[in-house]
Amino acid sequence: MERIAIMLEVSELTVVYGPIRAVREVSFRVKRGSIVTLIGPNGAGKTTILNTLSGIVPARSGKVVLNGRDITRMSAHRRVSAGIVQVPEGRQVLAGMTVRENLELGAYTRPQKEIKSDIERMELYFPILATRRNSLAGSLSGGEQQMLAIARGLMARPDLLLLDEPSLGLAPLIVKMIFEFISDLRNDGQTILLVEQNARQALAVSSFAYVIESGSLMLEGPSEQLRSDPTIIRTYLGQMV
Repeated sequence: MERIAIMLEVSELTVVYGPIRAVREVSFRVKRGSIVTLIGPNGAGKTTILNTLSGIVPARSGKVVLNGRDITRMSAHRRVSAGIVQVPEGRQVLAGMTVRENLELGAYTRPQKEIKSDIERMELYFPILATRRNSLAGSLSGGEQQMLAIARGLMARPDLLLLDEPSLGLAPLIVKMIFEFISDLRNDGQTILLVEQNARQALAVSSFAYVIESGSLMLEGPSEQLRSDPTIIRTYLGQMV
């Protein structure tokens, strides 16, 4: 059977917190093998969208289809098995467990016999994780924790990787390293939906972008095109121009 070109299709997604409509009938697509980014100001609803896609927050209405399968009402743990994994904002590694134990937990849905080789693959991606494999995750620097969080997410071998603010709180050199790795993942065929406050980095690494404001989709287009859009430059890139 031919693989579906559109990996993720979100239609008219609405999410509410009590009386607050955090996401308002947002629709977008993610093509297989691409990086798509959601950009927008703080509080726009970007993280809520990711949390809804991964099943942490329920949708009030709308539809989420992954690989042609409706997962709108699917539980969070079943979505991992279905192929969608989120690397959360703030990393959220398990501080009291070792680096290796964090990686093993990332593969909880996978056969035990595959885990060792995948840990070795993660340690090739991020050599510091091999050096620190027996260290408590809480003892790592912020950049090392971000590497561990991404590696832990990849241990599930997701079809779609959700990255929430991977550059948050990191030094510029580490941010550069993280985004180079994200590009490498795309080159290896990994599909990524990226939420990132650093709009310049997000538009540089992605192929398509959606601008979210006040829970609504305001603008969309190829990332290269949006990078030269006067509204985007003025609102998100102006400080760098």
